[in-house]
Amino acid sequence: MQEQELEFTLDQQMDVFGVQDSNAKLIENALSVSINARNSHVEILGETESAVQSAVRTLKSLRDIHDRKEKIDGDVVYRVLESIQAGEIEETMKAMSDVIVLAHRNRPIKCKTIGQKNYARALKENTVNICIGPAGTGKTYLAVAQAVADLKNGNIERIIMSRPAIEAGEERLGFLPGDLSQKVDPYLRPLYDALNDILGNEQVQKYLERGTIEIAPLAYMRGRTLNRASIIIDESQNASLSTLKMALTRLGEGSKMVLTGDVTQIDLPKITESGLEKCAAILGSIDGIGIVRLNNRDVVRNRLVKDIVKAFEKAEADKKPGQSGRPQHSRRNK
Repeated sequence: MQEQELEFTLDQQMDVFGVQDSNAKLIENALSVSINARNSHVEILGETESAVQSAVRTLKSLRDIHDRKEKIDGDVVYRVLESIQAGEIEETMKAMSDVIVLAHRNRPIKCKTIGQKNYARALKENTVNICIGPAGTGKTYLAVAQAVADLKNGNIERIIMSRPAIEAGEERLGFLPGDLSQKVDPYLRPLYDALNDILGNEQVQKYLERGTIEIAPLAYMRGRTLNRASIIIDESQNASLSTLKMALTRLGEGSKMVLTGDVTQIDLPKITESGLEKCAAILGSIDGIGIVRLNNRDVVRNRLVKDIVKAFEKAEADKKPGQSGRPQHSRRNK
């Protein structure tokens, strides 16, 4: 039996161990160790030295997260465990320390994975970025956070957010009630959600009234020149190559643009081909254009989302040649 001790204050223990030791139990089950606290001493017992050392690194990392005044829940514990098992914990901890922008009520918006940190760096360094990745990886949220940071710093004068008004199969645009604005609003709601979370609803409404923030369907971009703006085209997998070309050529002086999308969730009709992957291939060698690919390791929603993404990726990989499904839909993120 291998054994090691760590020093934890009572406050650190309460936060790191979780309610009714729920976080500690996750570590015990994942690494086959026993964790016991006696006053300020935390004892780790395990059959192997590697298991004990992994538990020690996990607890130290969670203690550091606590000391940075950040929330620790089961998803954070799993993320730390995964990073330790992959030998990436130091890089992950560095990624989690960088603040992109102070959000509503001075809440810091930070990256949570190495992939997200690389994405955040690309957003700062490039004029145009194309980010491709599965659901829950923060593609849109981090783009909005960087746009808000640029707005606050005076690097841009407005934020323009758009996405194709493409149905996901359940509803048809023409049958929705209301005028055109009311019809397209449900498709743009995820953009409002990100803005409200970062800026607060009251500030978002003020910016919308002043025209500092504009949210509109992608078709409304045609014929415009967008100067000193941060432009975010969300759900770009649901746009054709010609539509994405139209959007990209709206870029004016002092502006930046981000195309985000998940090529495993294409809702275009079968006669229309998604242009996102082709756009990335065509533009990838141009200076000032960044191509970022996130994967299931970068999923930061509920842990089950990561498991769901993995399960669908496995199903796609196991699919036999000739089975149903358009070829461009079955592409996987590396």
